[in-house]
Amino acid sequence: MNNPDLFAREGGGENRPLADRMRPQTLEAFVGQSHIVSESKPLRRAIEEDRLHSMIFWGPPGTGKTTLASLIARHSGAQFLSLSAVLSGVKDIRAAVEQARLFKQQAQRPTVLFIDEVHRFNKSQQDAFLPHVEDGTVVFIGATTENPSFELNNALLSRARTYVLKALTSVEVERIIDQALADERNGLGQRHLSVSQEARSLLAEAADGDARRGLNLLEIAADLTESGEIGRQVVEEVASGTLRRFDKGGEAFYDQISALHKSVRGSAPDAALYWLARMIDGGCDPLYVARRVVRMASEDIGNADPRALQLALNGWDTQERLGSPEGELAIAQAVAYLACAPKSNAVYMAWKAAMAEAKASGSLEVPLALRNAPTQLMKSLDYGKAYRYAHDEPHGYAAGENYLPEPLRGHRYYYPVERGMEIKIGEKLAFLRKLDKEAGEE
Repeated sequence: MNNPDLFAREGGGENRPLADRMRPQTLEAFVGQSHIVSESKPLRRAIEEDRLHSMIFWGPPGTGKTTLASLIARHSGAQFLSLSAVLSGVKDIRAAVEQARLFKQQAQRPTVLFIDEVHRFNKSQQDAFLPHVEDGTVVFIGATTENPSFELNNALLSRARTYVLKALTSVEVERIIDQALADERNGLGQRHLSVSQEARSLLAEAADGDARRGLNLLEIAADLTESGEIGRQVVEEVASGTLRRFDKGGEAFYDQISALHKSVRGSAPDAALYWLARMIDGGCDPLYVARRVVRMASEDIGNADPRALQLALNGWDTQERLGSPEGELAIAQAVAYLACAPKSNAVYMAWKAAMAEAKASGSLEVPLALRNAPTQLMKSLDYGKAYRYAHDEPHGYAAGENYLPEPLRGHRYYYPVERGMEIKIGEKLAFLRKLDKEAGEE
């Protein structure tokens, strides 16, 4: 069982990564998350008043989830047991629970059972420690980078309070870097490194809100420098391989594709291109974006500008044929065009309405006039009888004809908007309805 007690590891330990050695040992030294741990905030009050309760920390990597859990355990005098959902199973959970039970009997103190990446546990694994949370054997603290409402059981969610942790600001990451540079016991203070403000800012920017990443980059930069001075060149060399925070299957993924889609819908080409760049820079498959852009063309532009769909398909085709970076430029062209195009969701809404009607109305019969009649028997049953061939009618339109099942006669689903090409489409349909009305009056 993975059972590290973070507070038993203070002191030198140069073999441990800098990020691990620099874990804060008090709330006062903890940087970030002021919305929940600053004076009078809910989590801070709960810690200070020793109101230990089960909780879930939801936030990006490197924002202090593990550190906060261990600080809470330390303040309460609780035993701290840690499991990784990636490496542990039900057997490990049972072993931890047994250890917690013995500790409670001997020390009369609670145990904080910390589950890192708890969203990786399946339902049966999550259920395995629920009874022990309820009977007080353990206080559960889970850490996740995914939306708990999607990834965790309702039974577990109802027994734990969720705290949302935010990515650190560049200023906060710089404070953590300064702490590491000054700390002579656990940090790099004994090496008397000189770091320019420009290099410090670049390190904080490359960390992208992740304290652990920032300290890892600092440690690598410190090892690479021969003069004891960490400047821009060293930091750029270290940070050149870093990627922005982008989880291809998680919350950040869906947040960013949502931002891209909403920017296109909102006719904001600059924002749309920014979110596209963020996704590509973060490692997103350009073909995934291309497929979503095709969806945007139909859902949000539709017949207001039918060229949008073709341009979106061209971007997808170019990416498949040429790859990156040429294909990405074609996708960017499509995104910019869609953002600037007139908007209509009329087809999207019409399709949803027609689908709802089809599901609700059942198997209504096709009108006889519209049925195919390839055999003599079908013709004798009046299949296709009285069908009016539109091309032979005035205006190429069979005025007054009904093409829906009889119970749905007159139903409308498509309402063109007064934008782009749909202005003309709306005018055409209004003219045809006028002909229908005149035919009905004859």
